[in-house]
Amino acid sequence: MIEVSHLYKSFDGVDVLTDINAKFYDGKTNLIIGQSGSGKTVLVKCLVGLLMPERGELMYDNRDFLKMDKREKKRLRTEMGMLFQSAALFDSMTVLENVMFPLDMFSDKTYRERARRAMFCLDRVNLTAAKSKYPSEISGGMQKRVAIARAIALNPKYLFCDEPNSGLDPKTSLVIDELIHGITHEYGITTIINTHDMNSVMGIGENIVFIHKGVKEWEGTSKDIFAAQNEKLVDFIFASDLFKKVRDVEMREAASGGAAARRG
Repeated sequence: MIEVSHLYKSFDGVDVLTDINAKFYDGKTNLIIGQSGSGKTVLVKCLVGLLMPERGELMYDNRDFLKMDKREKKRLRTEMGMLFQSAALFDSMTVLENVMFPLDMFSDKTYRERARRAMFCLDRVNLTAAKSKYPSEISGGMQKRVAIARAIALNPKYLFCDEPNSGLDPKTSLVIDELIHGITHEYGITTIINTHDMNSVMGIGENIVFIHKGVKEWEGTSKDIFAAQNEKLVDFIFASDLFKKVRDVEMREAASGGAAARRG
């Protein structure tokens, strides 16, 4: 589990994150949601050590990341996997070489062992047949799946996903969501997903943290979200007509269920 306590981050004297308190659980898909500019990307960058907050605690299974020395932080980073928004594959490397890259960098295994692990990860995302192709030769959805395989190559305890569905069509986005959700449960990973995709929120939002203007406004699950009373969250969730209709259906079903219970 990752636990954030009283975290503050500012740039040029302007607060970007203010007193953030949140927990991200093992074996669950933990989503950070919010509008563009809300601070969710800054929070993720603080979590992985790309930015240093001014105050607060950042605990990785009771280990304070902010108090670690360089060696300890380097060791912890080998327990992290990262899925970048653009997939960030190396154009000059094959699919297999891309997945092997973190193993080449951080593992002392033999080449055969590294290749075997990479092939296992490609099999997990159903892409073994594409191992010899280059990123330019496969679709955007396949590139994201390769990036997921690379992110889990070191068997991480913590997986960070930055807008994993960015640029994908709805059907492919669903495949990526289900893949991340399945891997999270299969390996008991603490998965943190930075997103504003409401389909992801409703589909795999097991623990959701909503940030508005650098402040954590709400925390709950996808099951709780339609009943949320936080005005800022409601404005964010129901910005589209589709989700307004979904909310209306949920409210009608809840009302009819309550009436039936009273009659019974």
